[in-house]
Amino acid sequence: MTTMESLIGLVNRIQRACTVLGDYGGGDNNTFSSLWEALPSVAVVGGQSSGKSSVLESIVGRDFLPRGSGIVTRRPLVLQLHKLETGSQEYAEFLHLPRRKFTDFSLVRQEIQDETDRLTGKTKQISPIPIHLSIYSPNVVNLTLIDLPGLTKVAVEGQPESIVQEIEAMVRSYVEKPNCIILAISPANQDIATSDAIKLSREVDPTGERTFGVLTKLDLMDKGTNALDVLEGRSYRLQHPWVGIVNRSQADINRNVDMIVARRKEREYFASSSDYGHLANKMGSEYLAKLLSQHLESVIRARIPSITSLINKSIEELESEMDHLGRPIALDAGAQLYTILELCRAFERIFKEHLDGGRPGGDRIYNVFDNQLPAALRKLPFDRHLSLQNVRKVVSEADGYQPHLIAPEQGYRRLIEGALGYFRGPAEASVDAVNFVLKELVRKSIAETQELKRFPTFQAELAAAANEALERFREESKKTNLRLVDMESSYLTVDFFRRLPQEVEKSATPAPSNIDRYAEGHFRRIASNVSSYIGLVADTLRITIPKAVVHCQVKQAKQSLLNHFYTQIGKKEGKQLSQMLDEDPALMERRQQCAKRLELYKAARDEIDSVSWVR
Repeated sequence: MTTMESLIGLVNRIQRACTVLGDYGGGDNNTFSSLWEALPSVAVVGGQSSGKSSVLESIVGRDFLPRGSGIVTRRPLVLQLHKLETGSQEYAEFLHLPRRKFTDFSLVRQEIQDETDRLTGKTKQISPIPIHLSIYSPNVVNLTLIDLPGLTKVAVEGQPESIVQEIEAMVRSYVEKPNCIILAISPANQDIATSDAIKLSREVDPTGERTFGVLTKLDLMDKGTNALDVLEGRSYRLQHPWVGIVNRSQADINRNVDMIVARRKEREYFASSSDYGHLANKMGSEYLAKLLSQHLESVIRARIPSITSLINKSIEELESEMDHLGRPIALDAGAQLYTILELCRAFERIFKEHLDGGRPGGDRIYNVFDNQLPAALRKLPFDRHLSLQNVRKVVSEADGYQPHLIAPEQGYRRLIEGALGYFRGPAEASVDAVNFVLKELVRKSIAETQELKRFPTFQAELAAAANEALERFREESKKTNLRLVDMESSYLTVDFFRRLPQEVEKSATPAPSNIDRYAEGHFRRIASNVSSYIGLVADTLRITIPKAVVHCQVKQAKQSLLNHFYTQIGKKEGKQLSQMLDEDPALMERRQQCAKRLELYKAARDEIDSVSWVR
């Protein structure tokens, strides 16, 4: 294979791969991806019945296109020709039927018709969505040709009035692209000044650099006339030479004359023509195919740097996206278990960063201890509990039938124990507040662990396991903190009681009588003493509750949040591990597409490097 064939074949393969992978858009707006647009292709443009189909069939060497009167081509046909080694069997493939090879080209014609009708119905409507057809043959050159609906001036029966504008807009969407080569088909038996193809190409390519003029039906001109003024560039000059074509006659078509035979007859026509004999070596469909192929090579060579740059940029973007999406999961249980452990470690790393201050959130735990707990302690109803009325009631009930002699010890104990019970609420509230913060940090950490995004099922299981562990830590922490409160009730500080007689002795008043012992001042002194003791306990709990909470919840969350989960994972079988790593189908599809594109672009870059400097 020559360097030229290698380059054009490479472009063909890239274009086809772009199409298969969705890089070529053939939707309602006929948009191309940047890579597709960077690659040159040939658009076949002409009026209805100008001979476009015959030119294409002559280039291919096969009779495969639908025929008829009026508008026959109603959807763009992206035709990619792939040259095979001599002696290879010809076949065709449609993009919408990827696993079916057509060796009978009459079936290719029927499939084009059926696929057109599938979108447009059996009407004369058009659709901008292209049909993609690849033909593999030793009798073709590597080319990508786009057959477009024929331009028309009036709508016929069954067509909307807007059909003229719709067809022109569709054709323009292709030929306006700077990398599109225009194959302008005009019949020789009509005035070139009225050619729809030339008129449109002049508008989108005023310098004629991208336009190749083709004159068809030279054999149907009136006797005594010829098209030399056009073919020799005197009537309308283009940057590239005009090429004359002699199509098969209707009689030849009816008799199913072979295209190879038709090519021979075309060569004989020009060689024996008194008008065109001197141009015979530059006429005919075979020459046209070679001319287009040579031009494509020069265009491709000129654009190799920009194409390579675009491919390299695409490779970088795809590799970055592949890293973001993650690599495919192995099928064996050992690799899956390793993946799960790596995911857990990634989550734990981010969770610990939240707790330790590397990420926001851990400061909310300190806020529980520094603001919420002290505020809750201040709001406890000690004023009501130590009111004169309540103190008198509790002390009197504790004395029973025999009043206390010196200090109402039982009364003190009851008052203190009743007051200490109020500390259970702030202790439990601190445990619950920290548990809420930890659960929020688990949720945030899962959301921030990029590696987990592709595994929604595992995310849910990990969140459930972490929250279950936090609940266990919460229960243990609650028990510990309530024990702290209960311990204060279980054993009151002895020194506190030993001070009471001394304070009574220091009093300036004489020893009170039984009546004085139940006076208002006596109960106020009891309330004051109890309040002092409760303040002492509150100061102690303000320090010990955070210590217990951190030890039982925060420290445990940092050190053993997923320990139970690890034990459970180790017991699972391969099928269960696979279910845990069940990815989001959309993400799996995206990764597959990225992997295919990446493979395409790397192969294209390697091929370009291998042929671009060969002369």
